[in-house]
Amino acid sequence: MQPKFSKNDFLRMHHSLDKIEPSGIFSRYVRGIGVPRKLWEHILDKDWNDWKWQIANRIHTLQELQKFIPLSAQQVSNLEKVISVFRFGVTPYYFSLINFQDREHDPVFRQIMPSEKELEGWGKGSWDPLNEEGDSPVPGLTHRYPDRVLMVLTNFCPSYCRHCNRKRKWPQEEHNITRERIDQMIHYIGKNLHLREVILSGGEPLMIPMEDLDYILWSIRRIDHVEIIRIGSRIPVTLPQRITGDLLTLLAKYSPVWLNTHFNHYCEITSVSAEACEKIVQSGIPVNNQTVLLKGINDDVQTLLQLNHALLKIKVRPYYLFQCDPVIGVEHFRTRVAKGIEIIEHLQGHTSGLAVPIFAVDTPGGGGKVPLIPNYCLSFSPEHVILRNYRNQIYQYQEPI
Repeated sequence: MQPKFSKNDFLRMHHSLDKIEPSGIFSRYVRGIGVPRKLWEHILDKDWNDWKWQIANRIHTLQELQKFIPLSAQQVSNLEKVISVFRFGVTPYYFSLINFQDREHDPVFRQIMPSEKELEGWGKGSWDPLNEEGDSPVPGLTHRYPDRVLMVLTNFCPSYCRHCNRKRKWPQEEHNITRERIDQMIHYIGKNLHLREVILSGGEPLMIPMEDLDYILWSIRRIDHVEIIRIGSRIPVTLPQRITGDLLTLLAKYSPVWLNTHFNHYCEITSVSAEACEKIVQSGIPVNNQTVLLKGINDDVQTLLQLNHALLKIKVRPYYLFQCDPVIGVEHFRTRVAKGIEIIEHLQGHTSGLAVPIFAVDTPGGGGKVPLIPNYCLSFSPEHVILRNYRNQIYQYQEPI
């Protein structure tokens, strides 16, 4: 049942939106935001800005984490149990965005910090709620929609988001897909003439070796009926240093290529991530954003409005707002569906349509994405339709005779 709002609710919301201050885009720099810098102060900028250095110096053990965060013996014991199931890892860049003066409420901290809550919700959710494995005619390839398929190329990520809907792959050893599996996927795509779009995903698809990425893109582009290649990547958010000239030259060679990224909070937009997105767009690759609605991180109108405005400033289109999937280990991040509808209700009309994403639920069992919107059509008749607008005003729209 969709939430209902009174006219006063809309007027209050409109008044509060007018008071929202600019997002402070680019106000957070890339290093040492409240973090003790003694472990990094000797690092030269040329190293810090090198994506290979970032990967080599990832924080991925509790011992490394304790250099930044004091942990009691009990906390270490609890987190060891979490990490034994759901691995931990974060780049120094992304870790540096945390405001450590209030880290428990910091959106970056909560997205990457292991939590005992991941095991507390063990009996809730599913390892594969979207039935990606069941819709895999070839291992690693999901074919759910008539005209497109998704290739999972790796289970490795520079930073592991605690709300990930593929946490089922984390207990496996970090690995990239083999050439043999790639060829099996390409063969399937080639023989299914109705497929017009291929989505590269992971893990982080832009972290596989350049020669493998080149081979995959080249193989797809040899298939005449494939029109679009789309890449799902969080690299612009967690490791923007990876957006190099060589990588962009490779991607642009196989145009049209689209990139969907994953900013969840406006504090993730820095001068470095903005520059990375600018480079991608200048290479002829459009960039869309897919946000996941996360409890206590971005489940309010003000945060999402600031995020979407900031995204538009860096030429990234807010595309989807996803309901958090019911995956084992993410129950503490999930909101009620009505919260997402309420947020869209309060964005629609109060800001540009460009800043209003599609709110969608990925239905359990592999039913696909279902867009959810507030109810603006109140009634239909052969003569007219009764509509309401974003201010809850009622209008009669005349149907053609």
